[in-house]
Amino acid sequence: MSPDADTDADQVVAELSGLVFEVTGRLRAQFNAAAAELGLPPAQALVLTNLSGAAPMRQLADWLSCEPSNVTGIVDGLERRGLVTRRSAPDDRRVKHVVLTEAGELKRRELRSSAQALATTFFDLPGGDRRHLRDLLARILAGPPSRNP
Repeated sequence: MSPDADTDADQVVAELSGLVFEVTGRLRAQFNAAAAELGLPPAQALVLTNLSGAAPMRQLADWLSCEPSNVTGIVDGLERRGLVTRRSAPDDRRVKHVVLTEAGELKRRELRSSAQALATTFFDLPGGDRRHLRDLLARILAGPPSRNP
């Protein structure tokens, strides 16, 4: 590869990184706006939208990329709103699982619906471009193909 080709490739990668960060930022802002319309802080909305069954507090911390001690306050807020409850894990009573209440299920559906509507508008691309973009992003997330001969 020539030095010019290396420079061009580096520039394309830099542009791709910038565009992906910008898209991610806009999607996050839209999600946060949808959460705010429902009276939810972003961290509570993330827990609500990702919680589909009983989940240990540690798993919530992983979703939020934060320390488990921070999750306590987030879950406290959701619990005060009647959206989740804590239950002891069946195999270890010291471990607390967070579970959606009926009100939490309803709020989660509202949040997902609102976020989906915003994302549909955001990804309003012509023809098969939306599927093509999805497939390209899925390939990137899957990692490089195996190089086994």
